[in-house]
Amino acid sequence: MPTKSNNTGGQGGRRPGAGRKPKGVAEKAANGNPGGRKLTVLDIPDMEGTEMPKPDAILSATQKDGTTLKAAEIYEAVWHWLESLKATAYVSPQVVEQYAMCRARWLQCEQMTNELGFLSRHPTTNKPITSPFINIGINYMNQATRQWDAIMQTIKENCSVDFTGANPNDDLEKILHQRKGV
Repeated sequence: MPTKSNNTGGQGGRRPGAGRKPKGVAEKAANGNPGGRKLTVLDIPDMEGTEMPKPDAILSATQKDGTTLKAAEIYEAVWHWLESLKATAYVSPQVVEQYAMCRARWLQCEQMTNELGFLSRHPTTNKPITSPFINIGINYMNQATRQWDAIMQTIKENCSVDFTGANPNDDLEKILHQRKGV
């Protein structure tokens, strides 16, 4: 009779993103550096940034309805915010692009939900069902949140000063009016 192998492939072990998030340098320094290791401190106000890489063309692609995807605008807003912190060298442009694309797609789903409503008809039974744009939007919102958390974690881990204040993710008024062109 065959026995199960202890080699279970990728089923066990630590999961990516699981567990307690590391403390930021500023928090460690404020607590007297309890671990005793040398802290790598980036003094954000004195750091050199990098030029904004040109956003990928897909971020401003023409959509099926003739509108332009707003991801490039989101990308530029986040990049300029990172530039104001002089932290562009520490955040990957790909992460910013992924965040911008997910955020723009979420906005598209919200716009479609506003236009078409919360209910749809099932294609075969014609019974009312939840609009598919709601679940698609939730997935994009979750992805955008994960990408934003990665950006903020990079800033938090490498910042020696408090950087509280407005950031592109918190500017809800702009996000809500973005699709309307206001």
